[in-house]
Amino acid sequence: MTEKHRPVLLAETVSALVKVEGSNGTFVDATFGRGGHSVEILQHLGPEAKLLAIDQDLAAVEAAHRLAGSDPRVLVCHGRFGNLRGSLQSAGIEAVDGVLMDLGVSSPQLDDPGRGFSFSSDGPLDMRMDQSAQQTAASWVNEAAEADISRVLREYAEERYARRIAAAIVRQRPLHTTSDLVAAVRAGQPRGTPGKHDATRTFQAVRMHVNDELGELRRGLDAAFESLLPGGRMVVISFHSLEDRLVKRFCKSLTSSQALPRRIPVRGQGGSARALSVSGPLRAGEQERAANPRSRSAVLRAVERVA
Repeated sequence: MTEKHRPVLLAETVSALVKVEGSNGTFVDATFGRGGHSVEILQHLGPEAKLLAIDQDLAAVEAAHRLAGSDPRVLVCHGRFGNLRGSLQSAGIEAVDGVLMDLGVSSPQLDDPGRGFSFSSDGPLDMRMDQSAQQTAASWVNEAAEADISRVLREYAEERYARRIAAAIVRQRPLHTTSDLVAAVRAGQPRGTPGKHDATRTFQAVRMHVNDELGELRRGLDAAFESLLPGGRMVVISFHSLEDRLVKRFCKSLTSSQALPRRIPVRGQGGSARALSVSGPLRAGEQERAANPRSRSAVLRAVERVA
């Protein structure tokens, strides 16, 4: 079922998400991937529970349908977690007991040269999480202004040579394959980073931009929390600093009491916090990091809605 994809922080995720063993509540895996987390979550749910599996990747949706064929508790929706409310509505669900969002790129996506996510093997310069979307990485890098490319590399990957790499991309256009992009990066990069592939940051930035990953995350966090019943939990696993910063700030805004204006005559305690911190930041242990190197950057945070 998991197709060689190892879900990160598996036990920690289930522990944070499912409050009561054997719960017959309604849960959402908003980033189904190849089902690693979902399969384990189902082991801890009751016979009347529901698990809505959502993914924008069509291959992941096919995998979810296979799971649903063997477990009637599973419902499937093709969509982005930024549109979580729409997915719930299409499934006839009003509110849920838990939402999981795993923000990582799955191993099948990275390992398939035809998806264009990896600089390790040659393939079409695609990078779309949702294969039904129109804009590919190739169409963007071949049409975007040099200044826009530079901005994306700087903002999404903190690339120190953003301007030089952007200029090299423009000089070498059109780019059609992942190897074309790697060559352009190397042409614009005066020196690499020890221990990292030259194109790591560029591929990350282009992928994040093409899929509007930070915009989706902002919308998804809002939608996930607002979909929770009182006592419901939201669990988010992020993989790089920009994502985790957004998640951390969002969780802090929920778990902090609302401040009152300074100049009112009598100061009370402020508004009540909307959530309690359940877990986080949690990171993979030494044993998991050794077995699954892609878990090294994972950070889990979880909150429980109280109002």
